[in-house]
Amino acid sequence: MSSTKPTSAQPVVPDWRTVLGFTEPSEIDWGRVRAAQINVGRRLAPARLVVNLVGVAAVVVMLRGLAPSALLYGWGGLCTVFAILMAHGQSRNRGWQVQTITRGELHRETLWSTLTAVSWGAAPLMFSRYCNSADLLMIWALCTTLIASSAIGLSALPLATGSYIVVMAASLALAMWSIGLVWVAAVAALFGGIMTLACLAAGRTFVVHASAGLALAEKNEVVSLLLREFDDSGGDWMWQTDASKCLTHVSPRFAFALGMDTEMLDTKPLLQILAGNAWEAGNFSAGLRELAERLKMRESFSDLILPVTIGTEIHWWELSASPRFDDRGSFLGFRGVGSDVTAQRRSADKINHMARFDTLTGLPNRLQVTEALGEAMSEADRWRSKCAFMMIDLDRFKAINDTLGHPIGDRLLTRVAERLRGLMTDKELCGRLGGDEFGVVVRDASDPARLNRIAREIIEALSKPYEVDQHTLYIGASVGTAIGPRDGRTVEMLIRSADLALYRSKDQGGGAHNAYEPQLHVHAEERRVLEIALRKALERNEFTVHYQPVVSAEGGIIESFEALLRWNNPDLGNVSPARFVPVAEDARLIGPIGEWVLRTACQEAMRWPDHIRIAVNVSAEQLGQPGFVTSVISAMSHSRLPAHRLELEVTESVFMREGTGAVAVLDQLLALGVRLALDDFGTGYSSLGYLSKTKFNTIKIDRSFVQGASKNAPEALAIIRAVVAMADSLGMATTAEGVETEQELAIIRKLGCRKIQGYLFGRPMPAPEARRLFDVDRAVA
Repeated sequence: MSSTKPTSAQPVVPDWRTVLGFTEPSEIDWGRVRAAQINVGRRLAPARLVVNLVGVAAVVVMLRGLAPSALLYGWGGLCTVFAILMAHGQSRNRGWQVQTITRGELHRETLWSTLTAVSWGAAPLMFSRYCNSADLLMIWALCTTLIASSAIGLSALPLATGSYIVVMAASLALAMWSIGLVWVAAVAALFGGIMTLACLAAGRTFVVHASAGLALAEKNEVVSLLLREFDDSGGDWMWQTDASKCLTHVSPRFAFALGMDTEMLDTKPLLQILAGNAWEAGNFSAGLRELAERLKMRESFSDLILPVTIGTEIHWWELSASPRFDDRGSFLGFRGVGSDVTAQRRSADKINHMARFDTLTGLPNRLQVTEALGEAMSEADRWRSKCAFMMIDLDRFKAINDTLGHPIGDRLLTRVAERLRGLMTDKELCGRLGGDEFGVVVRDASDPARLNRIAREIIEALSKPYEVDQHTLYIGASVGTAIGPRDGRTVEMLIRSADLALYRSKDQGGGAHNAYEPQLHVHAEERRVLEIALRKALERNEFTVHYQPVVSAEGGIIESFEALLRWNNPDLGNVSPARFVPVAEDARLIGPIGEWVLRTACQEAMRWPDHIRIAVNVSAEQLGQPGFVTSVISAMSHSRLPAHRLELEVTESVFMREGTGAVAVLDQLLALGVRLALDDFGTGYSSLGYLSKTKFNTIKIDRSFVQGASKNAPEALAIIRAVVAMADSLGMATTAEGVETEQELAIIRKLGCRKIQGYLFGRPMPAPEARRLFDVDRAVA
C-alpha cells in the first residue's frame, strides 16, 4: 500500500516502510508521530523494569544450585544492567512528553529492545539442560508472558517490539528443539509468529490513528489561527492619548496590530509610534500630517486613512477619534478607534489596476493608452513638436484562434505582448486596445525614419515563429501610423487616422507599415460598401437573430437567452458584427436595426416558458436616440412580453459620452420594469461610479477574468471576488461570460457567480434550436 497525500476526504494511510520507521512521507510531521510512539514506551518504562527484574530474580532463585553460579549470576547481572539502562533512557524526562524525534532515535529503541531480547533469549538456551520439568515449564511461562505482554502493551513500537518477540520466540523454540521437545518448539515458533503479526497489525493501527489525529489537530490549529486572525483584523481596537499626545491605557489589540507589547507603547507619543522609522527623518505621509494637525487643533476626525509601517510591510489604518474634556473643560487628550483596512485598500488598488491594465497580457489597456496619447499630444502642442500613434493588428490570428481555440489564442497574445514590451523604450508606451489589436504611443515623433524603424522592428519581431503548447505558430503584423497634430488635433482623430492607415496595410496583404495620408480611401470605400448593403439588409430580410443560453451556476438550468445579431449578405457572405455594427452606428442605421432585433427577440421570447428572459444588447447610439424608450415599449406591447422578462445589456461606453442622457434613459427603462445588465465590466473604462448612477440587475464578468481565474491568477481571482461581493451587497446578480471548460465552471461556481454563459452550455443558435431546448413551440396569441 503506497503513501498517498491526505485530503479532506482521504486519511493518511502509511505503507509498512513508514510504519516500521524506514521512510517518512512529507504529508505531515512524522517526527511528532514517532514521538507519540516513544511516549507509549516511556509511560510503560517503570512497569517493564519491574517485570524484567522480577523475572530475572525468579530465574536466579529457581536455578540456584542447579546451574553453574558464574553462568547464572552473570546472565542475571547482564539482564539487570540492560533493563536498568533501557528504563533509565526512557524515564529520564518523565515530567514531560517528547514533542518530536528522529528516525535514528526511534531505531535506538529498536536496538535496546533487541539487546534485551537477546539477553532474555539466552536463558532457555543456556539453562534448559540443567532444568527439571517444573523448572523448564517456569522458564517457558516467563518467556511467553514477556512475549505476550510486549505484543499487547508495546505494539505502538512495531519494529522494536516485533524484533523483541522474534528473538525471544526463536530462542525459546531453539532451546526446546535442542532438548528433544520438537512439538513444543513448533508451538513456540507458532506462538511467536502469531504475536509478531498481532503486534505489527496493532502497531500499524496506532500509527494510522496517530497520524490522522495529528493531521486533524493541524487542521484545527489552522482554522483557529484563521479565526483569530479574522477577529483581530476585522474588529476595531481602542486607543487613547493624554493631553501631550502620548498613549495611555493601550489596548492589547492595538498593541497586537503594531506587533509590540502594551508596556512598550504606554506613555509613547502616538505620532512617533505611527511614523516609525520616518520619525527621525521627518518624512511623513500626508495622512500622518493631517492626523498631527487634527491633534494639534483638538478637532474630531473620522475615517482618516494613513499608512503605517509594521516591520517591513506597509499597512493602511483607518482612525477616528474625538477630544476628551473634564467637567471644568480642561483638555484631557483623545480617545478613538482604529482598524486595519489594508485588505480593502489592496482590493481597491487591484480593481483600479485592472481598470487600467489588460488582464490577459498585463499591458496598459485602451483607457491608459488614450490617456497617454492625450498627454503626448498636449506636450507636442506645448513645445511645437510631434507625437505619433501606431495601430497594430495581427495577421492570421483569427485563423489560429478559430482552429486551435481561445486558450491557444490567448497564450499567443501573451507572447506577442512580451515581444512588444521588449521593443519599447522610455519614449514609447505600448498597450492592448482589444482583441488582437495593439497601440503604441510615441512621445517624440520628430524623426520619420525612427518611426519607420520602430514599425519594421515590430513587424519583424511579431512575424517570428511562436512555440505555444507544442504548436509552432506563424502570424504577422500590420501597422498604421498617424502623426499628431498633423493627422489629427484630438486623440480620437489621431487614432482614427492611424486606423485608416492600418486598413491600407491590411489591404496590402499584411506585414506592411503605412503612414496616414489624406487621400486614404480604401477603408472609407469598404465602409461605404457596407453602409449601402446595410441600408438594404432589413428590407431584404438578410438579418437573423441567434440565441445563446444563460444558465444558473447551480444546476445549469436555463434562465435566459442573449439575442445576437447575424448578417448574411448575398455578395459579402457572413459579415461579422464587429465589422458592420460600427458602420451601422456611424451611418445612424443602428436605430432601425436595433429596433428590429428588439422586436424579433421579444416575439421569440413569447414562444418560451414564462420564466425565461431575453437579453438584448443596446449600444450607446441607440440610447442617445430620442425615441428609444418608445421603441422598447412598442416591442413589448406588440409581443405582449412582460417587462420583467426583458433585459437590456449596455457597456460602460454609454457613460463616456457627454450629453447623451444615458442615465436618464436607463432610469426610464427601470421604471417600466425592464431589467438592466452592465456588460463586459472591467475591460475598458471600469468605474464603480457607474454602479452608483444606475441600479443594474446584473453585472457581466468578461471572459478574460474567467480565464485568468481558471489559471489561478491572483489578480483575476481578487477582482471576481470583489465584483461578486460588491454585486451581492448591492442586490445584483453576476454572470460569467465565455465559460468553455469544466475547470472554468468549477472555479466560477466556487467564486460565487450566480449565472453562466459560454460554449460549455451552448453556442449561439437559431430560434428553432433554442425552442427545442424546452421541447415547446407555443404560438404567440
